[in-house]
Amino acid sequence: MSRAENGRFEKGQSGNPRGRPKARRPHNSAFDIIIEKSLTVTQNGVERELSVDEALEWQAYQAALGGSRMAIRKVLKMIEKREAALATKIPVRARKIRSEAHYTSNNANGAMRILDLARPDPGMEGRRWFLDAWATQAALSRPGRKKFERKDVDNIKFFTNGSENLRWPRGQAG
Repeated sequence: MSRAENGRFEKGQSGNPRGRPKARRPHNSAFDIIIEKSLTVTQNGVERELSVDEALEWQAYQAALGGSRMAIRKVLKMIEKREAALATKIPVRARKIRSEAHYTSNNANGAMRILDLARPDPGMEGRRWFLDAWATQAALSRPGRKKFERKDVDNIKFFTNGSENLRWPRGQAG
C-alpha cells in the first residue's frame, strides 16, 4: 500500500485492501428467536401446541370479539394479508359474461317507478305517466335553462302530478 506525499492513496488504490469485515453474528433478532418458540395452550379442556405467532393472533381475535378497536384493525389487516396471499396462489379465471339490453318504453317506465320519479295515470291504463312534482322541480331549477314558451309550460303542467306546487324560475310563465 503506497501513499502519495500528501498522505492520500494514489489513484486506483483502495484505502482498505482487505475489504469490509465479514459479519460476526447471525442476523436473528431477539424477536425472531421468541417467535420460533411454541406454547402449550389449553382450549376447551384440550391441550394443543401453538407457535407464539399463532397465540398472538388468537389473542388478537379474542380482543377483537371483545370490541377492541385496535384488535379489530389488526384482525382486518391479517385478513387482508391472507386474501392477498391467496389471490397470488389461486389464479382468477375470467368468466365470459353475456349481457343483453332491451330498449322499450316499459324499461324506462319501470325505472321511473322504481326511482319514484313517476307513476302511471290510473285512467289511461299505463299509456300516460305523471312525473312527481319534486322531479319536475329539480329539472326546472337547473341553471342555464332557456325560457319556456306557453306551450311548454302547459305540457309540463299537464304531465306533472301536483303541478300547482311547482316554483317556476324567475322570468318564467307559471
